[in-house]
Amino acid sequence: MKVFFYGLFMDTELLKKAGVHPLSQARGFVDNYTIEIGERATLARCDGAKAYGVLMELEEADVRKLYAETSVADYMPEEVDVKTDSGSTVKGTCYILHGNPSNSRNQKYAEALYKLAKILGFPKEYLDKIR
Repeated sequence: MKVFFYGLFMDTELLKKAGVHPLSQARGFVDNYTIEIGERATLARCDGAKAYGVLMELEEADVRKLYAETSVADYMPEEVDVKTDSGSTVKGTCYILHGNPSNSRNQKYAEALYKLAKILGFPKEYLDKIR
């Protein structure tokens, strides 16, 4: 199963600690979405925006395991077209929290996401949005 991660699940070390081992991965982005950070990250539709992340191929059981965690259990799957760094467009599943995720920003989460996004080499304007 191909899943587009845009939050801390982009961190393969974090996934491995959870017993999840990606079969493949590719950096990329989805058009017409923007990242929003409340308690955790989610995506929201936004014309002309780009949300960056990592497309990973995982076993379906591993995806169910990740999204069984209480803090992300309300995220719903949505099919997206991911434009990868290699130039291809790949269909993937993206988990999104619909509605108003939170009025408060989890600064610790945002800082961890910023560091990860910087390591992954996402564009400066995207890093500035996370920061």
